[in-house]
Amino acid sequence: MSSEQSAPGASPRAPRPGTQKSSGAVTKKGERAAKEKPATVLPPVGEEEPKSPEEYQCLGVLETDFSELCTRWGYTDFPKVVNRPRPHQPFVPSASLSEKTTLDDPWLSVSCSLNSLESKYVFFRPTIQVELEQEDSKLVKEIYIRGWKVEERILGIFSKCLPPLTQLQAINLWKVGLTDKTLSTFIELLPLCSSTLRKVSLEGNPLPEQSYYKLMASDSTIAHLSLRNNNIDDRGAQLLGQALSTLHSCNRTLVSLNLGFNHIGDEGAGYIADGLRLNRSLLWLSLAHNRIQDKGALKLAEVLRAFELTHTEVVERRRLLLEKGTQERSRSPSSSRHGDSKTDREKSQMVGISNSALVDKTDKTQTMKTPKGLGKKKEKSLELAKKDEKSGSGQSPTQGTPKKEDTTKAGKGKVTIPEQKPSRTKGIKIGSREKRSILLESEQLVVEATEVVNPLLEPVEHRDGKVFMPGNKVLLHLNLIRNRITEMGLEGFLATVQYQMQFSKAKSASKGPVGLLWLSLAKNRFAPQCPAYAIIQELMLPRDPIKAKLREDEAMAFFP
Repeated sequence: MSSEQSAPGASPRAPRPGTQKSSGAVTKKGERAAKEKPATVLPPVGEEEPKSPEEYQCLGVLETDFSELCTRWGYTDFPKVVNRPRPHQPFVPSASLSEKTTLDDPWLSVSCSLNSLESKYVFFRPTIQVELEQEDSKLVKEIYIRGWKVEERILGIFSKCLPPLTQLQAINLWKVGLTDKTLSTFIELLPLCSSTLRKVSLEGNPLPEQSYYKLMASDSTIAHLSLRNNNIDDRGAQLLGQALSTLHSCNRTLVSLNLGFNHIGDEGAGYIADGLRLNRSLLWLSLAHNRIQDKGALKLAEVLRAFELTHTEVVERRRLLLEKGTQERSRSPSSSRHGDSKTDREKSQMVGISNSALVDKTDKTQTMKTPKGLGKKKEKSLELAKKDEKSGSGQSPTQGTPKKEDTTKAGKGKVTIPEQKPSRTKGIKIGSREKRSILLESEQLVVEATEVVNPLLEPVEHRDGKVFMPGNKVLLHLNLIRNRITEMGLEGFLATVQYQMQFSKAKSASKGPVGLLWLSLAKNRFAPQCPAYAIIQELMLPRDPIKAKLREDEAMAFFP
């Protein structure tokens, strides 16, 4: 053993003879400790155990929540949340900066060039642009995502960090590489968001199945939808027209629809026109920069004036009238119900009188057996009960008070039921319907009405054995710029504008829809000096509220 340890290649120095055993003992103890206790691997300094994203509770601050969830999902490089740059704000260098940036210092010029190069690359990095509330800088109002692909995992992160945003109003996705699958995931995310979310913009995201109509479902709360530059053709327009309205379903929340810069032709315009037949919520429609010719333009113009109902629509209208008649008949026997309740009340009073008479007889017989004091007390209590019955005529004082409220409410056209609390739901319905007409006139958002009259129940006109509806008077803005409409299509819109003006004059006293206020037909295949176009411009000029307000302001400036 000593010869092996003292080998020249074993160690540069020969160990001392007194320390050989002790060193060997130390090594044996170390080996024994290593066998008994497993070695614990400590995590590197600055790193923590990975946390699951499900355990994280969002704070309602998009920048903090998004970055935390991305790190928990395993993202090392993820988009940053930045403020949306304001347009039309040119950069004005300060005097101090211009004084310092001299070409005399070569190091300063190199650093400036590096900073400019880095700023150019930072501009192309994926970001989530947000627009914040002016009152609170932490509340996100709008979200803009542009130019980078939104994957399934990013949408999963959005499903956790977007619902806590209580003031979110709009989501804009431009060229984010959406697919039909990710669009379905995005649609499932929308109901989780705040009720203030009313605007969705999906632009530059062409889909093979063209499933944009899913955003316009009957339970959707979207009020403003922009689908520009998505290569939507006639098939996609057919799905969108059916989402606007069919014979048995209708979208009642969508206020504006932008279908500009697509591939919609005459057939697709006809499908959109079919959707406008029974839709009474859409106020703003843009079909600019499409392929619509005279045939599609005539179909759109036909829906905006009196048009003939089809056979299926006539049958559905008769069915709705029958249902309405049965409902009115079921509500009309309210007077007989009042009578029945009165007769029942009188019967109960008679029964009460007879019972009281029997009680009197039994009391009289019992007074012979009971002491005189107890008998007098019973007689007094019976007399007081009879006086109460005579004064209330069979009703308690609390039952007599609602009669005055019922008479006042009956004067307003409500059905009252005695001995019950007045129903509040019917009052809410009538109020919401009145608000809806006011909002239509003031060109604001359409509030979801609890009870909306079906357009097939509107007053119609019978001519030559055919049924004609007054047409869609709810649509206020129609944009058909840069299509392929000629003078033939202009004639159809001229007839529509003339009809709507006559209709509005005939019903000027009554409140309700007024028809088109803006009609944009420029940049089509007709000369600007076309007579029909000039007449349309002349007729639409006084109907435009913005131009009318400008004229009023100019008049006030000249004549203060």
